[in-house]
Amino acid sequence: MELSWVRAAGRGTAGLAAGAVTALAESIYVVAGTLALALPPARPGVYAGARALAELERRRLVRFFDAENGDDYTGGRALRYLALRCVTGLLGAGVLLLIVYGAVSAIIMLGQIFSGGQVGGGSEPADWYDSITIFLFGLLLAFIAVQGLIGVAKLDRVLANRFFGPSAQELLRRRVSELSITRAEVVEAVNDERRRIERDLHDGVQQRLVALGMLLGRARRAGDAERAAELVRQAHEESQQALRDLREVTWRVYPVALDDGGLHPALEAVAESAGVPVHLDFGLDGRPSLAVETVAYFVVSEAVTNAMKHASATRVDVSVHRTGTMLSVRISDDGRGGALPGGGLSGLARRVAAADGEFTVDSPVGGPTTITAELPCG
Repeated sequence: MELSWVRAAGRGTAGLAAGAVTALAESIYVVAGTLALALPPARPGVYAGARALAELERRRLVRFFDAENGDDYTGGRALRYLALRCVTGLLGAGVLLLIVYGAVSAIIMLGQIFSGGQVGGGSEPADWYDSITIFLFGLLLAFIAVQGLIGVAKLDRVLANRFFGPSAQELLRRRVSELSITRAEVVEAVNDERRRIERDLHDGVQQRLVALGMLLGRARRAGDAERAAELVRQAHEESQQALRDLREVTWRVYPVALDDGGLHPALEAVAESAGVPVHLDFGLDGRPSLAVETVAYFVVSEAVTNAMKHASATRVDVSVHRTGTMLSVRISDDGRGGALPGGGLSGLARRVAAADGEFTVDSPVGGPTTITAELPCG
């Protein structure tokens, strides 16, 4: 942990040093480019150069600060960004130079103290308390210098977030497009559910009822009481199985347990009815909205079913926690893997997308499979 912190601090300092070097060139370009804007033919070239320098800064922020920013900005915004960025970069250069100057001065003064010489070229020998004074004063200056570096780095990222990326109109256009896609996915998800319900009723409950009718017909036509009693017994078992199938279909349409007790008991019911051990780690204090609970339930239910039927899993781990304003649902199994997001899980992906969430599948061949759904619940 300490080594990673030192590495991150060193990388950030290197990023500020690189920004200080580019700030000098950017300041010259901003002055020259601003003057060149008075000539209309030179404007496209000025804006193209500003974008090139802005892209250089954007890559620097990604490499040294892990600050991702969009590239949807105009040359005019890039030039305005450089006008402020060069000031920030020169400020960072000043802080770095003061740190270097202070470090060299401290080394010289400490060397004079420990060698018994004179401090600062004076005529008096160094007193014992001079080292303590210099040490405390150096700590204060080091603290101020570190705060200065942190402030410059933060200002660097704030400027990039302000000038890079899409405009408000572009964000609105993207949001409208995203909502249009989500609406289409909602319609498709509803159609998938209708087809699934029809298939479950046709292949399951309907076949059971047909078999029940045949058994009752045979029992009515039976010649002896013992044979009729045996057929009635089979018909009774078939009716019980039909009721179980019908209950399962209605449970998959909408689990009543969500209304009665919320997501936790509904997921416990899924774990109890599963054919493999399911370990449930539920960490929610309060209840999210019913719509979010419904999506989270179906994600877990379908993932557990797929793990049993298609992955030959022997254990499934389910984790449900809140992270900030997001509800995180994670399902892992020890099956053979190979699940594709566009296969049988596409219905779950559309459900999550309809709730404005994110759905990911990590399932290498040979396993394990991990399905994650992030749902907004703030």
